[in-house]
Amino acid sequence: MASHDTVEAGKGKAGKLHGGRIECVVVTPERTLFDEVVDFVALPLYDGELGVLPGRSPLIGRLGYGELRTRDGGETRRYFVDGGFSQVRDDVVTILTNRAIPAAKIDTGAAASELETAQARIAATEHDQSQKAKAIARARAQIRVGGRG
Repeated sequence: MASHDTVEAGKGKAGKLHGGRIECVVVTPERTLFDEVVDFVALPLYDGELGVLPGRSPLIGRLGYGELRTRDGGETRRYFVDGGFSQVRDDVVTILTNRAIPAAKIDTGAAASELETAQARIAATEHDQSQKAKAIARARAQIRVGGRG
C-alpha cells in the first residue's frame, strides 16, 4: 500500500537529478559562460559566502563582488563575479551576473589601478559615495580573486 508521503521519482532526494552532483550555470548579458555539473559551488553573496552541496533547499540570493568557486573532484575553478543574483533549485545553481572572469585572466595590475582611481575619487553626494564604495569593493575583490588564480 503506497503512502501519500511517497516522494515522486526524481524529486526531493539529494543529488537525484545529477547523480549526487550540482549543475552550475553562469550567465552574463553577452553569453552563458559555462554550464557544468560539479560537486560543490561557493557563491559570494552580498552579505557573505554560501556553499552549495546537492540537496540544498531552494533559495534566491543577491550576489556581491567576489569569488565564485566550483569544485569537481580534485579540481577547483575560481571566477570573479561582478554582483547579480543566484538561484538554487533542484540541484541547479543559476548565476546571473554582469561579468564573470576566470581568476587566471584577471589583470591584477589594472584592478590595482582601478582601486587607486576609485579611492582618489571625490564623492560629494550620497549617490557619488555609493558609487565610490562599489568601485572600491569591486576592485578589491578582483585583486583578491586574481591573486589566488
